[in-house]
Amino acid sequence: MSKVKILVVEDEIIIADNICDALEDLGYEALEPAINYTEAVATIEEEKPDIAILDIQLSGKKTGIDIARKIRESYNFPFIFLTSNSDAFTLNKAKEVMPSAYLVKPFSKDELYTSIEIALHNFSKKIGELDSNNIIIKESLFVKDKGFYTKIHFNDILYLKSSHVYIEIILKSQQKMVVRTSLNDILEKLNDSFIRVHRGFIINTAYLSQITQTSVKVLNEDIPIGKKYKEDIVKKINLI
Repeated sequence: MSKVKILVVEDEIIIADNICDALEDLGYEALEPAINYTEAVATIEEEKPDIAILDIQLSGKKTGIDIARKIRESYNFPFIFLTSNSDAFTLNKAKEVMPSAYLVKPFSKDELYTSIEIALHNFSKKIGELDSNNIIIKESLFVKDKGFYTKIHFNDILYLKSSHVYIEIILKSQQKMVVRTSLNDILEKLNDSFIRVHRGFIINTAYLSQITQTSVKVLNEDIPIGKKYKEDIVKKINLI
């Protein structure tokens, strides 16, 4: 479980630092800002951000639009355009790479927060959104917690347990997150490592350590097996 990781690409250092400070205050993880295309791509390769805030106008030959195009072609995560120039020509060029949101300078902390929310939601709609508080992007579940998103990578999940209209997500760290959705809905969004073993449980087979006639062991946790799911479990295990 971790904070949403954000890359800021802005060639005015004071502005970049102010944005990063605001992001930290909002509960996000702000990476070291990049000032140009080359630095941005290097940071993306090394840090793998969840979202980027890109100034359209940068010093040098390549602009924020070029960075956005590279993100869409090679990395596939959401980005926000930041600009002090909202004229029709600039906006039309920006629209070509389909940003998830826009920020026009000067902006407030509330506007920054809102743009990040819009960007995450707009991007998640392309791949299937759970609901307004829980979205999935790139092998991670983003859960709304105390007003902002917390990132849970699929690899950190041991199992999921149904609890009425909620689901408890049990993590390797033994932490527990609660989201409002159904097992059927969330199973459609998870990757192939996950399988339903009971009407009330989904497990991550990456941590499956033992199987018996009545239960499976996920690390040290015993999870019951439902009769109707036993055949699927056996098939899945034969494929592992």
